[in-house]
Amino acid sequence: MVTKTKEAEAANTLPAQQNGSEIAKKSATPSERFSNMVMTEFSGKSGGLGLTPFQKRLIQNYFISIDIALKAAEEKRMKKRESDRDALAVIWQNVNMEGLAIHVVACARIGFDPALPNHINMMPFKNNAMNKYDIVFIEGYRGKELKANKYGYEVPDDVVVEVVYSSDVFKVIKKDLNNKIESYVFEIKEPFNRGEIVGGFYYHRYDEKPYKNKLMFYNRAEIEKRKPKYASAEFWGGTKATWENGKKSGTEVVEGWYHEMVWKTVFRAAYGDIAIDSQKIDDAFMEFSEQVIPDDKDQLKNEIRENSGKETISMDFQEAVEVKPEPQAEPLDELKVKKAEVSQPQMNF
Repeated sequence: MVTKTKEAEAANTLPAQQNGSEIAKKSATPSERFSNMVMTEFSGKSGGLGLTPFQKRLIQNYFISIDIALKAAEEKRMKKRESDRDALAVIWQNVNMEGLAIHVVACARIGFDPALPNHINMMPFKNNAMNKYDIVFIEGYRGKELKANKYGYEVPDDVVVEVVYSSDVFKVIKKDLNNKIESYVFEIKEPFNRGEIVGGFYYHRYDEKPYKNKLMFYNRAEIEKRKPKYASAEFWGGTKATWENGKKSGTEVVEGWYHEMVWKTVFRAAYGDIAIDSQKIDDAFMEFSEQVIPDDKDQLKNEIRENSGKETISMDFQEAVEVKPEPQAEPLDELKVKKAEVSQPQMNF
């Protein structure tokens, strides 16, 4: 168990500010100090900033997640041969803090919570022009859902996403001159032996305006077209390289989580199809949209995957890359948060 004494000792090892507030700074946890730094940096750029208590708590969660990402990247950097290793250490002192503050505030104001699975992920990526590490923000599929619900125009009352197998019954009821409401019939006849995946569909339902109901369906080939170029075999299945003592030793075939990847592909399409309401767009949305990685940056995407030490998956890169350390990530609990805070005592904020 982490005691207050240990946490206070960790806080005391941090460099003190030169403004007479040393006692107050030493009493704050690293995540609280990070929050203060973010608000100070952003306020200097914006001329003033008001954040809710919920948004301030989210900013502290960003500290925990970014701290974990930096340590993972630094560990991988140090495992490389010295001739192949980047000379710049992946530590807080080498992070572009001004840019980070702006992005963290934007994500917090939207409501992305890095402590929840599949909301938002962070990855350090070197900015050679600045000789610093920028933190790349990567939107997860649940984050995409949150953004669509908050900024969408005429958001559906319900969004149904399903994967269709060869033994299932799926009948499309399209809108035409005789049928004013688009719908479908879907029946799982063999729930424990459904056969092969043949496709998937999503359905937008509007209770008060059923004539707006929308059904979109894709066969397996159309879903595979949305599979990222650098898809991980750990998730999509297929052949992956095996390594021994830092060298490639061969290959192995892994089953992966193909059903989940197909479902997430259709899920992203379902929420990506919800139009954004221009009257709801705010500064946070604009800032986040500007720093999302564009879909033509395949090399950047690959480098993020290679440098992260984690698996990278994406339904289509226009919607961003999802980075997960394992197939079923769990939210950070209070004990994990405390451990992460006391394990990084050398930050300059």
